[in-house]
Amino acid sequence: MKEFSAEVMISDSDGIILAMNNHAEALFADDGGSDLLGRNVFDCHPDQAFTKLEGMLENRSTNCYFDTGHGEKRFFQSPWYMDGRYSGFVEISFMVPENIPHFIRE
Repeated sequence: MKEFSAEVMISDSDGIILAMNNHAEALFADDGGSDLLGRNVFDCHPDQAFTKLEGMLENRSTNCYFDTGHGEKRFFQSPWYMDGRYSGFVEISFMVPENIPHFIRE
């Protein structure tokens, strides 16, 4: 996970950041990078994201979106489970190439 080519952040069911890979540490360097470990994700997101994150934790729901503020980046946030027990959520984000192939497979 540490060298995976997308940003990966793992939080527990209370929103405490448990793990980050190298790309996530670099992405959040201005916010503390690896010093974010042990902190709550609510402290690291703007107010408008607070309600969305709170709902994700409470409802164990998935959130997926594009952010085009600094190039096009895709975010995928989804619950993770250990031995069938809800354990928090994982956030994966990555840049989407400008000319990405699109397939419809049947």
